[in-house]
Amino acid sequence: MPAPQNTLKHRLQAGETLIGCWLGMAEPYLAEISATAGFDWLLIDGEHAPNDIRSMAAQLTVLEASGASTVIRLPDDDPAKIKQALDIGAQTLLIPMVESAEQAERTYRATRYPPLGFRGVGSALARASKFAAIPDYLTTADSQICLLTQVESRAGLEALDSILTIDGVDGVFIGPSDLAADMGHIGKPSEPVVKEAVLDALRRIRAAGKIAGVLSLDPVYIADCRTAGADFLGVGIDVTLFASAMRAHARKYKTDVEATEA
Repeated sequence: MPAPQNTLKHRLQAGETLIGCWLGMAEPYLAEISATAGFDWLLIDGEHAPNDIRSMAAQLTVLEASGASTVIRLPDDDPAKIKQALDIGAQTLLIPMVESAEQAERTYRATRYPPLGFRGVGSALARASKFAAIPDYLTTADSQICLLTQVESRAGLEALDSILTIDGVDGVFIGPSDLAADMGHIGKPSEPVVKEAVLDALRRIRAAGKIAGVLSLDPVYIADCRTAGADFLGVGIDVTLFASAMRAHARKYKTDVEATEA
């Protein structure tokens, strides 16, 4: 019995364009609600959301039960964190702030068992192997891991072509917000020079035959990224969607009451 097939990886490698949403609420119940929305994938954010390995494991459990394809973004490229994320059952990882081919190679090796890498062998303890109920896990897990490296700085862009030569990197995700900040346009990812850098990077990623990812909440930006070749498209964040809906709902009824009392 082999490791579970990584449906997300296989769909992307087959040429599909997949639409997803960020999960930053750090709450399994809300993750389960999000899974009913129909996105192709959902990303549990461990970089900017208040998540730890236990909260990520809880969300991963409910998302898998719903059939949703799941990605975990870790806070950094620490091999210990990568090992834990894989052991709780993550098969697709997004690693932020990758700025060199050497870093990308080291990150890849952290996701693979020897001899390809140095992932620690503790599958008998791991949810990933269904606690040793998958007898062939150790020999089949590597092929189902999908590694996405996140490039979001000028240094990362300068190293992009060399990062793309690393066979173990399945795709590269461009982070417009951090890139904008590093380029001197903090809070302005739509600044023309920033946007062109993002679109150029996406074109280069796809030309190299890799998965090209990006996150934006701007429909025009999203459309332009898709035209440039982005096939792993983040189009929303649960926190901002919830906050926007709550504020709009309150504003609607507060306005009605204030108009009546005027």
